[in-house]
Amino acid sequence: MQATDEFWTQREHLLGVAYRMLGSRTEAEDAVQEAWLRYAGADRAGIGDLRGWLTTVTARICLDVLRSARVRRESYAGQWLPEPIVTRLAADDPDPADRAARTEEVSVALLAVLERLSPEQRVAFVLHDVFAVPFEEIAAVLGTTVAAARQLASRGRRAVTDGGVRHRADRAEQQRVLGAFLAAAHQGDIDGLLAVLAPDVVVIGDGGGVAPATRTPITGALRVARFLLNVFRQAQQADVASEAVLVNGDIGLLVDARYPDGREQVLVMAFAIADGRITGIFDQLNPAKLGRVPRLRN
Repeated sequence: MQATDEFWTQREHLLGVAYRMLGSRTEAEDAVQEAWLRYAGADRAGIGDLRGWLTTVTARICLDVLRSARVRRESYAGQWLPEPIVTRLAADDPDPADRAARTEEVSVALLAVLERLSPEQRVAFVLHDVFAVPFEEIAAVLGTTVAAARQLASRGRRAVTDGGVRHRADRAEQQRVLGAFLAAAHQGDIDGLLAVLAPDVVVIGDGGGVAPATRTPITGALRVARFLLNVFRQAQQADVASEAVLVNGDIGLLVDARYPDGREQVLVMAFAIADGRITGIFDQLNPAKLGRVPRLRN
């Protein structure tokens, strides 16, 4: 088997690793391309475990990216959300990056929490808890001891457990809850919204400093319900097309709003749902992160 074919058999896995670490499909693809260049120039005869070797190389590349991006993300305008992977519900053959992302471990809710971790904690957590990489290999990636690698993964795990938005609904429950949410929002029914929102629900919006979005999270069912009703009232002034889609494997919404003054706003809404209620709403409005999103109209 030629080097290209050998690498291609691992590419989907590597995209999954890189996307979980970076939260950006574009950056993930760049990292995997760099891993290919390193593999092409390596002494392949000495590589016994191809997947393990490539996973380690990709993790090192991602760690460098995370460290270099730390200052940039700390100065990010407003709140940060990952670049979403959006596919239509009727899509029969999603591309490898989409398939790699369709697991519970890569929900938008989890990626938003992972962004709060240090680069070392994030790499250790993803490698161990998601991909079961031994701590000896994780320590080599991080340039630290096995004990330190264990501690980094443990801190990452604790942050995910303590700071994560609850999300454990199956597809049928997601569809039911989203249907009730949209019905109440369109009807201006605040009681209906309160019935479908968890008491500690949070709304996070990422406008990247160029699109209108909340600069701080909105928390609490009543505050969120009032905010949403205002948003839906404003949308009545626009020509709005929307479609239920898969956002990182979960049911979400793709919205294209065109206003009388010529403004156009594309929005991807992701939801976290647990126990029959919405626990988190994640609005991605940053045009720089929506370039790969399917278009609802020309």
